[in-house]
Parts: sequence; C-alpha cells; structure tokens
Amino acid sequence: MVAVIDYGMGNLRSVLNALELIEAESRLVDTPAGLEGADHVVIPGVGAFPDAMAALDERGFTEALPQVAASGRPILGICLGMQLLASRSSEYGENRGLDLIPGSVEPIEPGSGLRIPHVGWNDVTVTRLSPILEGWNGEVTCYFVHSYELRPDNPDAVTATTDYGRPITACVERDNVFGAQFHPEKSAGDGIRLLRNFVAIA
Repeated sequence: MVAVIDYGMGNLRSVLNALELIEAESRLVDTPAGLEGADHVVIPGVGAFPDAMAALDERGFTEALPQVAASGRPILGICLGMQLLASRSSEYGENRGLDLIPGSVEPIEPGSGLRIPHVGWNDVTVTRLSPILEGWNGEVTCYFVHSYELRPDNPDAVTATTDYGRPITACVERDNVFGAQFHPEKSAGDGIRLLRNFVAIA
C-alpha cells in the first residue's frame, strides 16, 4: 500500500489518480498512525517550504518520516515534497528540513532571459542509474513548477537534471529515499513510468 501524506499542501487528487492508473493501492494519510502497514510513502507538495515544514511538524510527520526512512521503506518526494527531503532551505529565511537528503534548497539562478518560476515542460537528462528512472531511454520530458531547487551536499545524490540556462536538479536518490522536482502525475507517460518504478521497489 502507498501512503500519500496529506498535510494540507499538495495536489493530492492528481497523485491519487496517477497511482490508481497504475493499479497501486493507495490512501491519504494525515497522521503518523496512518503510516502503519504502508509499503511505500509519497510526500507531495505545492507551496512554500516553511509552511510545509510547519504543517508536517504540527501533524507529527517530522519525527515519523525519518523513522520510515530508517525502516527501509521507499519514500518519494514530489516537487515541494522533494525539497522537504533536504537538510535546510533559505526560502523566507533559514528553515530546517527532514534531512533525508543532506543539502540545501536555494533559489534557482536561471540563464539570461529566463523567468522565475520555472514553469512548463522541459527535457530531463538521466545522470546516474536509479530504480525510479528504469526504462527512461532517449528523450524524456516532464512538467515543472518551481522557483527553488535542491542542491545536495553530495553531487552523487543527483540522478537527473533539467536545463534552465544551466543544469538544475530534477531527481535525487539516497538509499531508499527518492525525489522528483517535476510533477510525475502531470508528466504523461514518463511520469507514470517513474511512479510505476517507485511502487515496484521492494
């Protein structure tokens, strides 16, 4: 069963619909107790980092999610959910994150003439093999909406990038913790393949 974290911020219905499309059993979870029996955990998110961390903390997830990671169960952060995996963020001041992917969340520094936020479809390049990117051969295009990016302390944590005047982190991995900066649930076949790969991880 896939537990989708409901902390009041995120396009939950789109994520659930995508999981239903791949015939994955899933449910919304708004308390840590709901994580019991979950084989996989998804952290969606849309909005500001400090608001999201406050909401997770209020519901007890800032303690529960590191415990889930330590148990070996796969975790996938989507968009803001990926950024929450970081150690810290500079969005609206200094903020602590879940520290599951050591690193910082910083404003995108785009190339000349490019606007922030980065919104729309963009090519994604795989830089390192990852279970969630299995079968991503050739041209891959995904849908992005973000103004900040996760910059891991260890560059090897980056498994895919997108170009926005320079390479920007698109996917990360550390052990059983994964992240996608784009929205796989809105990225057609390539995004659905990523979700299918995630759910298939033992």
